[in-house]
Amino acid sequence: MAKNYSYMEIVTKFSPSDFHPPLYYLTLKAWTGIFGFSEISLRMPSVIFSLVTIYFVYLLGGPAAAGLTGLNPLLVYYSQEARMYAMVTMLLIMGLYFLIKKKYWLVSLFFGISFLTFYGSMFFIAAMGTYLIINKKLKALLIISIGPLMALLAVAPLLAKQMSDSREMLGMVTNWDLVLGKANLKNLLLIPIKFTSGRIIFYPKIAYYLMAGLWTIIVFKPLALRALPLKKGSFKGVNVYSFIFWITLVIGTIFSIFTPMLQYFRFLYLIPVMALVINKSKVIAIGFLIFSLVYVLNPQFYREDWKSLSKDLGNKVYMISSFSDPIKYYKNINISDIRDNILENEVTVVPYGEAIHGIDHNQIMTAVGYQKLTTKNYRELTSEIWQKETQSP
Repeated sequence: MAKNYSYMEIVTKFSPSDFHPPLYYLTLKAWTGIFGFSEISLRMPSVIFSLVTIYFVYLLGGPAAAGLTGLNPLLVYYSQEARMYAMVTMLLIMGLYFLIKKKYWLVSLFFGISFLTFYGSMFFIAAMGTYLIINKKLKALLIISIGPLMALLAVAPLLAKQMSDSREMLGMVTNWDLVLGKANLKNLLLIPIKFTSGRIIFYPKIAYYLMAGLWTIIVFKPLALRALPLKKGSFKGVNVYSFIFWITLVIGTIFSIFTPMLQYFRFLYLIPVMALVINKSKVIAIGFLIFSLVYVLNPQFYREDWKSLSKDLGNKVYMISSFSDPIKYYKNINISDIRDNILENEVTVVPYGEAIHGIDHNQIMTAVGYQKLTTKNYRELTSEIWQKETQSP
């Protein structure tokens, strides 16, 4: 996207078919114009955003809270991903810092920019507004609302188009709500589990869930205990952080009943808030460090290995075409949709994203007379060679 679209085209051509505001993409466009399009270059902004987040957590809660933030396994993971989640986390935590310092115009600025980065920031902003209402700080609420409202007005036509397209996708694509995040018990429980143990998982799953569940209880106990009572009329102490944490989740869950958005990574900005509540727990810091090291030292827990997959592919591949961007980044290759007519005697199939579209490539291929010859695995990815069955004389 950053390579192939101009600044204006990001807003007018790319964003209408995406489901996020354009600011992160515009930022990435400017960054890559200077530093290029390598993996390190694309991921470095998220690294920088995460480091700035840690610094502002340090200003809010001292070295212990900053350490818990920097060691958190889920933040370690997303601090390396070329997505907007690290950027919006930084912006919201900066806004929170200036709120504590009662610099409300700066809060308004950073909250407005955060909305232009990720629509899900509205849950955090709404929780903060709720806290101000409870504490009768209506003047502060009025000031900090200006930035988000101006941001909303700026992207209103784009947001309306995106919402319309999202509803169409929900109707057209069989399991599109899996991408967005339905408001169900599974997605709700994944938030505390992933917040505390990151993206690692092991087998048997029953052992993983028992371990992750016990660890989640240990980490979330202070969050629950310190939620109430609020210290009315004051932003000092941890109560404000615990309040924001829980109210953000409640608002996000209620919103997701009507418009699915309940995915744990969409609430990544709450992890620094969680660290501010827990603060000086050495046990939790050690636990975060262990989970982060398990992730960093074991490539099996990394994301899909698109780089190796692309390297091994030939000149043409069949797959769900809307999921082919990672391959196109690494290699100039002809992508054909798996649902198109297949004419070659031997074809390569990458069966990725089929569950979302309700497609089974095995049925498609066997129905037109192909048999599978080989399968290669690339960490949650596979490529398959299929050959046309010869007809008996």
